Amino acid sequence: MNDYAKSISGITKVTAQAPFLTGKGVLTAILDSGIDYRNREFIDKNGNTRIVGIWDLAGNSEKTAPPEGYVQGSFYAKEQIQQAIEENSYELVPVIDRSGHGTAVTGVLAGTYGGIATESDILVIKLNSITNELLTTSLMRGVDFAVKYATAQNQPIVLNISIGNNYGDHQGNSLLERFMDNAAEVGKTAIVVGSGNEGAAGGHMAGVLNQETNVMLSVSEYETALMIQLWKFVKDSFRIKIISPGGETATVENISITEPKSIELKLGNTTVFCYLGVPLPYQQQQEFLLQFLVQNGGYIESGVWMLVLEPVSIVQGQYRFYLSGSAVRNSRTGFLRPTPDMTLTIPSTAQKVISVGAYDVAYQSYADFSGRGYVYRYEDQSSVGAPDLIATVKPDLSAPGVNIMVPIVNGGYEEVSGTSFAAPFVAGMAALLMEWGIVRKNDPYLYGEKLKAFLTKNARRLSAYTEYPNPQVGWGALDLQTGLD
Repeated sequence: MNDYAKSISGITKVTAQAPFLTGKGVLTAILDSGIDYRNREFIDKNGNTRIVGIWDLAGNSEKTAPPEGYVQGSFYAKEQIQQAIEENSYELVPVIDRSGHGTAVTGVLAGTYGGIATESDILVIKLNSITNELLTTSLMRGVDFAVKYATAQNQPIVLNISIGNNYGDHQGNSLLERFMDNAAEVGKTAIVVGSGNEGAAGGHMAGVLNQETNVMLSVSEYETALMIQLWKFVKDSFRIKIISPGGETATVENISITEPKSIELKLGNTTVFCYLGVPLPYQQQQEFLLQFLVQNGGYIESGVWMLVLEPVSIVQGQYRFYLSGSAVRNSRTGFLRPTPDMTLTIPSTAQKVISVGAYDVAYQSYADFSGRGYVYRYEDQSSVGAPDLIATVKPDLSAPGVNIMVPIVNGGYEEVSGTSFAAPFVAGMAALLMEWGIVRKNDPYLYGEKLKAFLTKNARRLSAYTEYPNPQVGWGALDLQTGLD
């Protein structure tokens, strides 16, 4: 499976020939929707499970406690999983992957027959939800546990996170992003995160406010709830006029404040709850949150809603709107003039994770659904004509993410697309490199930022782009060009 994608990414170069890497000795942790642990892809050729543990954060089995030091969910050790497989007893390990997402991601990363790190140890953390906007605490608990588990086992670890959300200012300042940065520096760790599938979803709109500006939002039929974030510089002051498709109007006055404030507005059958936030200890930007809800059932008034921004006192003027992720809103709901850049989902925006976009190996081109990032630059003022210095790049690189063959729950395979399946290509390669460097002692420091540098240095340029790095594919496509000696 995925033979061409593996070959063009340089994976076959180190797995099918010397040094014959398999990820052995490396722990691969998947934070996702769970796993079909009875699938052949997660059982070695001797019939033994390769899963060293499953922590179901939503589990409430009276027979199984959470991991030591935690109070939530149920943890199942390798011995329990093996017994459940041998006895074909779901009751022993009652973990279900209802969406199949986690099973598919794990198969690409570490499947015995179709994966990349085919002999790595697998640690599964089943999150409460993979589409909920409020994933922060669940992800933080999972990352904390995975890193501590690897440290206790004295193993290098690759964490794969193929989920994300739109809640935050997307500049690396949120609590979750900062937590990821800190976790990436603990032990011998690499955290790989997919950039999300919001690139063409119409959920982001940004600009600079220097005059009255109309932001048009199309709301499709049968939308029961909608959340809109506005992020701005704290010293900028402006009012927002909200106009419904039926012409009803409500205004939120000067939104530069020093204390949080909540306002409730009524426009037809739609209630708009406005939350005016303030900067936080870890974040300078100010949040303005709009939640559209309908009381007693029904739907938000469909059509074009207008958000009119009226400047009062502007210092910087930059503003950024984000809708809830495309997975939790109707496909036809979105901004009429969206901004495709800075559409990476959080936590792929964290500085010290390895952020992965998707490209199509058949056409050697960027996949338009892939979350796009940014390339921050600052000019060298020391000499005229000196090149810009690159301060921040996201995504870091891209990997195959279109028509990827994955295992499905209860057996069989199917083709899927998304950055969810590009990320495990990079995570699998990271596990192979960590085996070569750390386990086989060729480079004991091949983790963290050094591993990211190795991957971006070897990234292959796609012919569609002349400037690198760029917001679509970062430094280029995953490719172990130089091989390993």
